[in-house]
Amino acid sequence: MTLIDLTRTIDPADRERLPEAIAPLARVLLPDVHYMHPAGEGRDEFARAMSCDVTDLPDGEGWGAEMITAFSSHLGTHVDAPLHYGSTCEGRPSRTITDISSDELYCEAFVLDLRGRCSAAQPITVEALSDAYAAAGAPASDGCAVLLRTGQENYDIGDMGFFNYPGMSRAGTLYLADLGATVLGTDAAGWDLPFTVMGDAFRRTGDNSVLWDGHRAGREREIFIVQQLTNLAALPPSGFRVAFFPIKLARASAAPARVVAFT
Repeated sequence: MTLIDLTRTIDPADRERLPEAIAPLARVLLPDVHYMHPAGEGRDEFARAMSCDVTDLPDGEGWGAEMITAFSSHLGTHVDAPLHYGSTCEGRPSRTITDISSDELYCEAFVLDLRGRCSAAQPITVEALSDAYAAAGAPASDGCAVLLRTGQENYDIGDMGFFNYPGMSRAGTLYLADLGATVLGTDAAGWDLPFTVMGDAFRRTGDNSVLWDGHRAGREREIFIVQQLTNLAALPPSGFRVAFFPIKLARASAAPARVVAFT
């Protein structure tokens, strides 16, 4: 068995690399981390905790520690719980991230290769999903995961292209749910079209159904959306399992996760 990590590294240094247009969203995308080194602030903090002098410490060192602030539940590779899409799901109160069992987030998975079937800042059509599903050659099963490889692997978080991704619609989301998938993952920064694209479409048409319709489909069918996957190129088309294990953040609508495939 080979383990393949599908998780993006969360690096606060990337705040300085964000494109100027995206910088206002920095607190959602990346945390602030204050690092305390064992030979620096960690040493001083340790000595205070032990009520001793730094000269008393073995090797003159304390502990390494980090203080994390501005930590969004939706940063990096993360799992969305139904509460993220609205207060109700399938007519019942929406579940939070800690309401979802580990069994539901460890499942058979397959990849839909959408490269060449979708375009930046454009909706991923049901036809494109259907064609990619046929090409994958593996039938979906109830409770499985489907991972969308859209080609976003070509972009780094410092590139504007990272934020100009193909997006899912209500119809596309429900198509995948109808296949039996409950975990819907993507290598894109978001599940729906970029915010600017949705906002422009609303202002142009006055139709509010274009606002976040991919996520909002999760009110009709309970699904768990996973965004900002990476390394999908290392996966076979099918025949593997994935663990999507989020931090157990009580009452939260989402949480960052360590996502690992078992092939």
